[in-house]
Amino acid sequence: MTESTAARQPRRSAGSKAAGTTGTKAETTGKRTARTTRTTRTAAKKGTETELVQLLTPEGERVEPAKNSPYAEYASYVADITPDELRGLYRDMVLTRRFDAEATALQRQGELGLWASLLGQEAAQIGSGRATREDDYVFPTYREHGVAWCRGVDPTNLLGMFRGVNNGGWDPNGNNFHLYTIVIGSQALHATGYAMGITKDGADSAVIAYFGDGASSQGDVSEAFNFAAVYNAPVVFFCQNNQWAISESNEKQTRVPLYQRAQGFGFPGVRVDGNDALACLAVTRWALERARRGEGPALIEAYTYRMGAHTTSDDPSRYRHDDERVAWEAKDPILRLRRFLEAANHADEGFFGELESESEALGKRVREVVRAMPDPDRFAIFENVYADGHALVDEERAQFAAYQASFATESNSGSAAGEGV
Repeated sequence: MTESTAARQPRRSAGSKAAGTTGTKAETTGKRTARTTRTTRTAAKKGTETELVQLLTPEGERVEPAKNSPYAEYASYVADITPDELRGLYRDMVLTRRFDAEATALQRQGELGLWASLLGQEAAQIGSGRATREDDYVFPTYREHGVAWCRGVDPTNLLGMFRGVNNGGWDPNGNNFHLYTIVIGSQALHATGYAMGITKDGADSAVIAYFGDGASSQGDVSEAFNFAAVYNAPVVFFCQNNQWAISESNEKQTRVPLYQRAQGFGFPGVRVDGNDALACLAVTRWALERARRGEGPALIEAYTYRMGAHTTSDDPSRYRHDDERVAWEAKDPILRLRRFLEAANHADEGFFGELESESEALGKRVREVVRAMPDPDRFAIFENVYADGHALVDEERAQFAAYQASFATESNSGSAAGEGV
């Protein structure tokens, strides 16, 4: 099976925290007294440090915030997480990475026109995606393959647009997962408007909008922040700060850490270790639940790293050094959780072996489905422009039909000429 076991049924209600209990051994193995983790890349030049919510270190050790720490509230949202749920998070990340690798390979082989890889961002996406409820609504960019997985979207449906056979291969309302948004930052406004709407409907669900650090420089995002704050919209803004807006580094985009921008609009912002699936799960649960309670928007900055290229048309070696990538590879989100699972005896070689087999089966299925995708009807583009038709569209359709027919005529003429030689 390729569907995540963690996706089969909701794990919590609107007002609850994580369900279940942690095994006794997990309570004493792989943990240590928490310390406030800090990052300095953006803030170092200003002589300040930036706080970072982290519950798993890169070495796979569990971090427990002190009871009087401001981070204790976040940790409470995963305090009772079960070994099965932890294995589910790991499985989600492994299968998402395998799918992503296969899509990249398919693009290199000419089967896809383009692909935007999520390599390195699996924890941010799986952790936050698993925090959502079935009735929440997600507005992605074009890189949220892991979130799509969490929402139950078949991964092969993501590839039709990149193969050029459709404009989005799934019904957004079927999984409450909107179509991919190519226009940078516009989905933040869509999400805010949707959140304002569900408030008027009296629903207790929430909305989450994903965007990157580059999109945070767009005016649409600032407008969304302002509307969400003024109207107390139940929306969570989830920024995956992967350090590079294509070739533009963070230092050239902002003078303050991105999460601090929320302060200027009047709602909370928090920076979380984006390579820590457990921390991303906890912080996103916190933000979504406060939104459902009517406490308004929040901004989460998942501090992570884009291991590969921006898209398959990009060459990151032209603007960043390999030593930076190597440093971040040591913080690999999948390896981090595996180390914790092994240290806490939550997973054995049998589990990892079965997952490897499942991963290869997923890659094979993706290849087969993509190569079997039928070419689209060339005239379908004219069908849904206007609900009741339009004279100009009818004229354009006729012109296009004549243009297509001209190729058949030329082919027949050439064939006839060849036969006469």
